[in-house]
Amino acid sequence: MTLLEGLALLTIGTLAGFINVLAAGGSMLTLPLLMFLGLPPQAANGTNRVSVALQSVSAVASFLRAGASHLGLSLRLSVPAVAGSLVGAWLALKTDDALFEAILIAVMAGSAVLMLLPQPRVETRALTAERLTPAVYLAMFAIGLYGGFIQIGVGILFIVVLYRMLKIDLAQVNVFKVLIVLVYTLPALAIFLVNDQVRWGYGLMLAAGSMLGAWLAVKVNMSPRGALVVKWLTLAVIAAIILRLLLG
Repeated sequence: MTLLEGLALLTIGTLAGFINVLAAGGSMLTLPLLMFLGLPPQAANGTNRVSVALQSVSAVASFLRAGASHLGLSLRLSVPAVAGSLVGAWLALKTDDALFEAILIAVMAGSAVLMLLPQPRVETRALTAERLTPAVYLAMFAIGLYGGFIQIGVGILFIVVLYRMLKIDLAQVNVFKVLIVLVYTLPALAIFLVNDQVRWGYGLMLAAGSMLGAWLAVKVNMSPRGALVVKWLTLAVIAAIILRLLLG
């Protein structure tokens, strides 16, 4: 890794961590960056998990210090997500580079469109074990499979299942999300690691930036207008990345 590459990883990692807290979609920046720096798609996909895992550890620790509850229910939801992530990671390793890049472009474009859609308001209520139906567990398996395969935009899927389907308030959704992501990311990361598809230097530098960005976002008292500016800036960067991927 050169000094310039290290600075790029730290800078984009910081931006991604900041965006993840305010608007979501950080992996739409970090995964393509790793590919632009010369990592093959599978290695970039595996290396990106280092940042995801460490940032999730930091977020979970913060929520625990703040007195987060329902950890038992989160772990129950994590079981099918872990099963799905193992399948997803295995499928990612079996996908050739050209097809993976095509899927990446489609996923980034779809996620960008979803980021523009207004969030519907629903009447929320506390989650209880009785509401964890087979349909919910199947949905969590699907999220795990998707996250194990590519990870990008997984927060949107959590909102669909936990907020719209289970009607949990968005603050609680975030608590469930970070714990479940942490639990399913570790076995997925292990699969990429066993298959020699993790570049630790790149991953740790990216993770350092992501954790710094998340910390800064929590400290910054940003107005709704400021958050909107960040969202549109993120979309502009995503559009530039998609264009770069299309042009090869």
